[in-house]
Amino acid sequence: MVESFHKAFVDGDIEKAASFLSEDFRIYNSLTMNKDSKGWGKAAIIANMTSWKNNWEYLSFERSEGSYPDALEYDKSGNWVFSWNHLYAINKTTGVKFDSPILRGYVLNESNSKITRIHEYNNSSNFSMVNDSFYERKNGTIYINHEHINTVRKLQYAFANGDVDKAFSFFHENAVFIDINESKNMNQDEIKARDAKMLAGWAIDGLDESGYPDYLEYDWQDSKTVQSWWRFRMSRSSDGKKVVIPVLFIDDFDNDGKIIRRNAYWNASLLK
Repeated sequence: MVESFHKAFVDGDIEKAASFLSEDFRIYNSLTMNKDSKGWGKAAIIANMTSWKNNWEYLSFERSEGSYPDALEYDKSGNWVFSWNHLYAINKTTGVKFDSPILRGYVLNESNSKITRIHEYNNSSNFSMVNDSFYERKNGTIYINHEHINTVRKLQYAFANGDVDKAFSFFHENAVFIDINESKNMNQDEIKARDAKMLAGWAIDGLDESGYPDYLEYDWQDSKTVQSWWRFRMSRSSDGKKVVIPVLFIDDFDNDGKIIRRNAYWNASLLK
């Protein structure tokens, strides 16, 4: 019955989905901090399902991978079905994707013919992103010149000139290095060892900015990020082969002006 209720919801057959619910039906957010919450009634969940039908496309509510529902017959609280599902849909107006696991505990009536209660567990932040997408919202300031941009330039040219210690002095001691060509994140010792191995037999002939860096000071989560684009001019010592390697760096700063995380995007096969 519970999975038939799910199918009716996904198919947009709201009348059929509603037929599985008792007249005194209630649904509860089991993660709410409101101790006095009385949940929502049948009309509310019908309105909610109708909204999903009218405002979303590619809707699915499938079992979470590797899971299956459980039916439990309790002596005191009656019969329950616990169902682990994954809700997926794309909002027709904003294009925002909803893609989240949801756990529901269904309480059945004595004859097991109707659903009387649903206790739902989900990540409410997913709904916040959906709601925020319906209106314009600024998120901080973009700078074309800033001290953090200067920091990135200084470390880049220090590295290009072989002054590795100075280059890494601009990073926090616990900085994380993320490279698109690597399978795991690295710390300072690991990235230094990786770079030394990778650049063995290659020389940096020059380093040029490509376009101009942006410093983004986000209001959301108080993030501080420099995005910069570079062109490394390299030559191979064995045969003099020359290559130009475009690289995008995304550097996140802490409040003390140290880089705490660096993301690097480039094509490592150019050095083979």
